[in-house]
Amino acid sequence: MRHILTPAATTGLAALEAQLAQDLEFLELPAKPWVPERWRGGAPVRDAVVIGAGMCGLAATAKLVLTGITNVVTYDAAPAGFEGPWVTFARMQTLRSPKTLNGPSLGLPQLTFRAWFTAQWGLEAWQSLDKIPRGQWMDYLVWYRKVLALPVRNSVRMTGVAPVDDLIAIDVEGAETGRVLTRHLVLATGRSGLGGFAVPDFLKGIDRTYWAHSADDIDFDALKGKRVAVIGAGASSMDNAATALEAGAGSVDMLIRRKEMPRINKLTGIGSQGVVHGICHLPDAWKWKFFDYTASTQTPPPRSSTLRVSRHPNARFFLDCGILAVKQDAGGLLVETTQGPMRYDFLIAATGFSNDFSDRPEFAALAPHIRTWSDGRYTPDMGPPRAEMSEAPDLGPAFEFRERVSGSCPMLAHIHCFNDAAMLSHGKVSGDIPAVSAGADRLVRGITTSLFAEDVETHFANLVAYDTPELLGDEWADSTPLLQKEAVQ
Repeated sequence: MRHILTPAATTGLAALEAQLAQDLEFLELPAKPWVPERWRGGAPVRDAVVIGAGMCGLAATAKLVLTGITNVVTYDAAPAGFEGPWVTFARMQTLRSPKTLNGPSLGLPQLTFRAWFTAQWGLEAWQSLDKIPRGQWMDYLVWYRKVLALPVRNSVRMTGVAPVDDLIAIDVEGAETGRVLTRHLVLATGRSGLGGFAVPDFLKGIDRTYWAHSADDIDFDALKGKRVAVIGAGASSMDNAATALEAGAGSVDMLIRRKEMPRINKLTGIGSQGVVHGICHLPDAWKWKFFDYTASTQTPPPRSSTLRVSRHPNARFFLDCGILAVKQDAGGLLVETTQGPMRYDFLIAATGFSNDFSDRPEFAALAPHIRTWSDGRYTPDMGPPRAEMSEAPDLGPAFEFRERVSGSCPMLAHIHCFNDAAMLSHGKVSGDIPAVSAGADRLVRGITTSLFAEDVETHFANLVAYDTPELLGDEWADSTPLLQKEAVQ
């Protein structure tokens, strides 16, 4: 449910913004800019460029600016107000996270969703709110960007990355076109991470008029009266199935490979600050063990999302129903499954995303050099191999990439993977709402350390050159001469 803005709500929001401004002033935020300017070939050099202005990109940008790293810019390919999945391919009715999580607030109470909501609609409305409507979460993120005056530029797509001496050159096109030089690059590219859609082999070669990935822009109205299949039993599977049913699909079948639906969200059960801050420091074998276990048990779809599907009499759940092959013919799609052949007009693949860098031409210069967990970090004694984990990037403490071959691509040390692909190295701090503030803090601490160390000679020179006196010389009298008089006496 979306709440209607009233004059009182607008007044309440203005009061919240005034309180936030005062809090920032009390905390001396943003900190004073401290990074020396750099120029190259007559062009200014950015201290950091963030790619992606979704939740993680905004949190990273805000933390950079608040830390005094102000020579930054954030690019997003989407128009303003359409960044991230919330009003595009996310099709759940509400967020899955509890409404009380502080999300990207960076430790500032007045920057939380709760403060934003209650300022406009009051405590009673907050108490009656169950989960946050996804459209309202987008409204909050739009406000977050506005109230912090974040340097976001929309409708700009990064098309390439290349080294220029000790800098990173980014090619962009769209509302801004050209080449941007930066010292650090943050890839806040969301669920898609570094790759693209994970597409099963049985769909390769099938005409795209017959199927879509769950993150595609799907014309659900065109599915009215059609036989639809949805692959998987995850949250996005349920959301897409429900959307098709609500649009009037003739039938929707959930094709679920597992024999039983997953029922327990294991990571939610152990959620704590220990997990947030501790997983990244665990030995690799323990990291693998945690995420291998959660991958094997899987995350169940929310109860509300599942009921949203099952309330329709023309929805069916087929368990232990793996797909062997898909063929297209005059009658649509013939899907060969472990439960026998099935006929459909359209299929939705809720099969997630891949870290296959070759799917993203803008990463062409990076892909061959990025070290992954399969490059020696994973060893067989950790547990069974998992392709989706083995292909995850092997990241450093500030989410920075590491080289597959030392010296082959030095700029990787200044490119930070602040997206879902970082999970195996860092835990779930750069993709989901619960710990994104902790992730942004970890990221920016690393960038801050790097920038200061690289400019250490300049900072030392500034130390030596600083000559504003604290004492003017008239604050005391030298009593040393009195010692001679006292000695004579």
